[in-house]
Amino acid sequence: MSRPQEHLSFQNYLAWEESQPERHELVAGETYAMVGARREHCEITVNLTGLLWAALKGSPCRVYSETRKLAVDNDVFYPDVVVTCHPADITANQPMQAPTVIIEVLSPSTQSYDRSLKFALYRRLASLQEYLLVDPETRRVEAVRRTDAGWMFHDLSDSATLTLASVACELPMAEVFAGV
Repeated sequence: MSRPQEHLSFQNYLAWEESQPERHELVAGETYAMVGARREHCEITVNLTGLLWAALKGSPCRVYSETRKLAVDNDVFYPDVVVTCHPADITANQPMQAPTVIIEVLSPSTQSYDRSLKFALYRRLASLQEYLLVDPETRRVEAVRRTDAGWMFHDLSDSATLTLASVACELPMAEVFAGV
């Protein structure tokens, strides 16, 4: 893998990233290699993607998993699961820019970043209505939802269903954690 030595612009990153065998996120001009995930992380990502695909079938929204880029200003991320209802995100082969829901499956090495800086950057997206954090180790699910008063925290860990109000979905929590 070749890692550029200088800061990359958004456009230079996109061109460079296309030639790389591994995925990289871009934050403030710096690239960060995406490492392989643990089995539990993969199980939950696949479960959520499948459940959301079935729930959203026939709607104007689509679900994408961790191989689809998301642009936030000049930064680029690979969220674990994204739901978008924006036609440009669905039809174009460019980084998504208007997600409705972003879900990150936590890992010990990235959870503080997912809770802080990454969420601060995601909040810049006017389209984002819900940000969920799923912890495979503790089986906790936390949602932060946009309201007229700002972002409101919801602990969904003890719920039987995972409700995504912005896209009118209810997912059985047992199926979210199936195989974990």
